[in-house]
Amino acid sequence: MTNAKRMISASVLALATLTAAPAYAQGQSQNDVYGSQGAEKQKAREPGSQKIDYGVIVTPRQEDAAVVRVEAVAPGILRVTATPDGDFSRDESLMVVEQAARPDVKVRRRRGAMRLTTEGISADIDLKTGRVQVYDKEGEPLIAEREARVFEPVMVQGEDFYRVQQAFDASEDEGLYGLGQHQNGQMNMMGETVELAQHNISIAMPFVASTADYGILWDNNSITRFGDPRPFQPLDETLTVRGEDGSEGGLTGRYYGEDGAVRAETRERDPDYQFLPPDQFASGESVRDVFPEPFGTESPERVVWKGSLEAETGGTHKFRAYGSSYLTIKVDGEEVVDRWRQNWNPYYFTFELDMQPGEAREVEIDWQPNDGYFRLEHLDPVLDDLDAGLSFASDVAEVIDYYVVAANGEKIDDVIAGYRQLTGEAVMLPKWAYGFWQSRQRYTTQGELLEALQGYRDRQIPIDNIVLDWFYWPEDAWGSHEFDPERFPDPEGMVDTVHDMDAHVMISVWPKFYPTTENAKALDDIGALYSRQLEMDTRDWVGEGYRNTFYDPYSQEARDLYWSQMQEGIDSKGFDAWWMDATEPDLHSNLSHRERSLRMGPTAMGPGAQYFNSFALMNAKAVYEGERSGTDPNERVFILTRSGFPGLQRYGAAAWSGDVVARWDDLKDQVAAGVNFSMAGVPNWTFDIGGFAVESRYTNEDPEHLDEWRELNTRWFQFGAFVPLFRSHGEYPFREIYNLADEGTAPYESMVWYDRLRYRLMPYIYTLAADTNQQDATIMRGLVMDYEGDRRAWDVDDEYLFGPSFLVAPITQYEARQREVYLPEGASWYDFYSGQNHEGGQTVTAEAPLERMPLFVPAGTVLPMGPDVQHTGEDTGGELTVYVYTGADGEFSVYEDDGTTFDYEDGSFARIPMSWDEDAGVLSLAATEGGFDGLADERTIHVRFVSEGVGFDFDAQPDATVTYAGEAIEVPRNGR
Repeated sequence: MTNAKRMISASVLALATLTAAPAYAQGQSQNDVYGSQGAEKQKAREPGSQKIDYGVIVTPRQEDAAVVRVEAVAPGILRVTATPDGDFSRDESLMVVEQAARPDVKVRRRRGAMRLTTEGISADIDLKTGRVQVYDKEGEPLIAEREARVFEPVMVQGEDFYRVQQAFDASEDEGLYGLGQHQNGQMNMMGETVELAQHNISIAMPFVASTADYGILWDNNSITRFGDPRPFQPLDETLTVRGEDGSEGGLTGRYYGEDGAVRAETRERDPDYQFLPPDQFASGESVRDVFPEPFGTESPERVVWKGSLEAETGGTHKFRAYGSSYLTIKVDGEEVVDRWRQNWNPYYFTFELDMQPGEAREVEIDWQPNDGYFRLEHLDPVLDDLDAGLSFASDVAEVIDYYVVAANGEKIDDVIAGYRQLTGEAVMLPKWAYGFWQSRQRYTTQGELLEALQGYRDRQIPIDNIVLDWFYWPEDAWGSHEFDPERFPDPEGMVDTVHDMDAHVMISVWPKFYPTTENAKALDDIGALYSRQLEMDTRDWVGEGYRNTFYDPYSQEARDLYWSQMQEGIDSKGFDAWWMDATEPDLHSNLSHRERSLRMGPTAMGPGAQYFNSFALMNAKAVYEGERSGTDPNERVFILTRSGFPGLQRYGAAAWSGDVVARWDDLKDQVAAGVNFSMAGVPNWTFDIGGFAVESRYTNEDPEHLDEWRELNTRWFQFGAFVPLFRSHGEYPFREIYNLADEGTAPYESMVWYDRLRYRLMPYIYTLAADTNQQDATIMRGLVMDYEGDRRAWDVDDEYLFGPSFLVAPITQYEARQREVYLPEGASWYDFYSGQNHEGGQTVTAEAPLERMPLFVPAGTVLPMGPDVQHTGEDTGGELTVYVYTGADGEFSVYEDDGTTFDYEDGSFARIPMSWDEDAGVLSLAATEGGFDGLADERTIHVRFVSEGVGFDFDAQPDATVTYAGEAIEVPRNGR
């Protein structure tokens, strides 16, 4: 961009001063980040309106108001774009796909506004201010902008941009969900502050779905803040910070040596150990000369800060602690943070405090650095004109650009359907992807990988996928896509052996390259390597530490070359799927956002800061489009990526929650993380069962902690059997079921039991997967999605729905043998194990012996299961067992196809509709719809009718058995 930008409206200027410091510039001036802003230019403007194809442009009478364009995109979907200078040109959206056809529009003047009306949605654009108000198909208000738009001129790496914000008049009576994957247990996002910035364990998805029948897709690729637009501030910015003796001047800090003695005492207003200096680090060591003498570059054994914090403004104050290693924070003697995180992957822990002026809150911070990271930051309560609840603020923008989706009185599923209308349908994954996966950090030889898989087959534990993690290449050849001949002498033979064992193999591929490799040189020749990473002489943690950088996926030429290198070196050997790791991109884990954005470049499209959040989407695009145009274009593409962005689902990609740690709090946080990622529109998600990074109390196999380690993995495994993708992975100790616990023990038997249950449920699970493609369904669902009328269900953050038929309540506390479970109003609920029935709208105490996790099934469920199998490709002859949970009418339509090709796109699939009539006591199996090669001509269907006291049992005898040959048949309940 070459045109200078300008700020609109003095009132907006006052608002924007509160957002002046971007998230990646804390502690630095604006010019440190962006440079100085050039002279402002202003186009001549004539107030009025102009009808355009599918919409209208309004130039408001208010001189400092932005020009606004509103367009009909699809039925029930509007696009709103605003710019100060009337220039609506911008780079092509990375999120949104081209729409096949747009609906007709009517534009007329109405009461000082231009009214745009189209199918399922309408909008008024105020002729004075440009404010946009959106209505549903009945003309009822849906969502309205607040008048204050922020367009703050900034310069990013020599180019002019804006920092922007748009707030909306959302109601406190609505729930907001989505925004991607975040790790602070936030379920309902109303009133929350969320920074959307890609990180190892956080996925930024600027899409939100509301219980008020709408969704908003914010089309911006840069760091964005939802809720409060202000970045968090140092403690002393708006708080009075006192020491242990009550005097001002900072917290009292005591730095302890290994002998437990205090070696240094300080007063610190803002203890800051948050990031490494960008040009002062080397492989495997901290060189921060930041600790007080006598430590310097050496870490103290422990640091304790004590004192008090006093607010100037009353209300709810938000805090976030950036930390690694062991960290506890107490306020007035009450513990608000007690966490551990690995040092190469620090992140935020949040908490809130009610504070009143003149009332000091005593604080004690206890941190064990171990070369780690720490900072505590703060936000005052927002001012009234900023307290929008629903607000998006982005650091780098050309325009304000967003889409409104109207659900028109339907469920949140319809909002998500609108998101996929905009960003692309959810491509189906291969059926085997929904079986069990085993992974390890890492199988160091092909023998280890094959031995692990053989261990499952020998013990008859079902499995479908074995995963080869990083570092199969020669030590000095990251990015070569070559295999170390000593450790992997025959990779093609290894793949063939996996296939011979009726399994599949996924392989890890990073977007990272050592510049000495031929692949890197080829990418460099076309300008497709990030240069600053090399200029800073960045070294990684491998061996002696090697210079490295990442490729730039923002050009078609670079994507084509990247895939061709993967195809030649890896795909040609027969691997089945791609694990695209570190796709934030993780150029280095301990750098500020500012430095990370500088290292993400130069990109082919613009500054790294402009495209900060979208790398994973473009990387997935390279692999998906490459493979679909490759040697076997009809074989389903499957990508697992550590980061994501709106549109990820169209590339056959799933995401996982990154390198979370093996702690109970982190286990609990996965519930809200997975639900909100799913409700942001991407249906396939998973995590590292057991947590990736492990405390030394577990890795040293201390007998004192061994039982807890096994229990943690057991509880995580139970949970993992009920997420879209079922995957065990982590650092040592090894995560194979038979390495975690001995056969015959409760942990072992429980994990095998849930693995078998997962495979028995495959007809149900694979149908859920198909429904994401054909009906825009969501597999991992917040309670609000099916029980929106129950206000209590909106905020439940430790339960969820696995499709429509299971309420899942993971156990997230050590030695817990029961837990409270809220059963939503609107259904009666069967305990899956005992068959005990409970009315909804109440909390029950569910039993949870170590072997079992609470599961509930709503009355009216028609649940198809299959027989015991060892892998998803096993021929069952189409046999099914249908569990009918009586007490209400219900239905289900079982989906089948060949499981591996894209033929389903041309209609090669079948469904068996099933319905239960409670009054008649009859299960109806309708005639088969559709067909495909391999569909069973006839099959055995067992039926089991569940009523009070009838629980699930692998070996239970059916109540009826019929032969189904594709024609309609009725199965009456016994005794009817």
